Amino acid sequence: MLIASCSVVNTALKSGDPEFAYKQALDLYEKEKWDQASTLFEACRHIYMGTPREDSLSFYNARCKFKTHRYDDAATLFDEFRRKFGRSPFMEDAEGMYALCYYYMAPSPERDQSLTSQAIIAITEFISRYPESKNIDKFNDMLDDLTGRLMKKSYLNAYTYYKIGRYKSAIVAFKNAMKSHPNSPYTEEMMYYTTVSAYRLAENSIESKQLDRYLAMLDHYYSYLAEYPESKRLKELERMAKDARNFIDKNRKTTDSSL
Repeated sequence: MLIASCSVVNTALKSGDPEFAYKQALDLYEKEKWDQASTLFEACRHIYMGTPREDSLSFYNARCKFKTHRYDDAATLFDEFRRKFGRSPFMEDAEGMYALCYYYMAPSPERDQSLTSQAIIAITEFISRYPESKNIDKFNDMLDDLTGRLMKKSYLNAYTYYKIGRYKSAIVAFKNAMKSHPNSPYTEEMMYYTTVSAYRLAENSIESKQLDRYLAMLDHYYSYLAEYPESKRLKELERMAKDARNFIDKNRKTTDSSL
């Protein structure tokens, strides 16, 4: 079958007849011979530029790339299509597949999330433009999935600082992550690690900075306590809070006696 389809492509290309080549491309497209169809669509493209067939040829070619999982190429072609053929009957499908390309290219949370952000933009635009689409629930689910990846990425970035002992950076990163994603499923984890980071930062600080940093640690502790009064981690954090209070009381007595 592959040899036969390749033979069709070669015959169409050698014929010098763009109409014949276009019809052969459509036949291969209908038979889901995506690579071969794409070859012919691309060969015919310059012939039909500016004609009523240009939008359908461009759409079919982009869809061929999509079907063969060449999402980067497909996204480029769909983007060109939607910018050039604003009134095409294929527009909704083109914009939907454009968004899907970025969704399928979006990596796991452990990797850079630039493509995830692009996917969120593309899907959000689709949902806004086609709220009555039959696929709207699917796109909403994908948006939730991508948002979840960004939430996890923010958490992992901050946790990395914590793991390598850069506690000051970890506190800033955890705070930024919670501010950017107030509904994150990792909020309790982040509040916990913020409190522990604040304790260890104070513990390892020079004496002149310890008092302020233990006070800050207690602020984080009481915030965590208010949000998660039943947490199993409270015993651990209470021991840290007790150390912080003892240090604060001791230093206040020392300061008072020196006055």
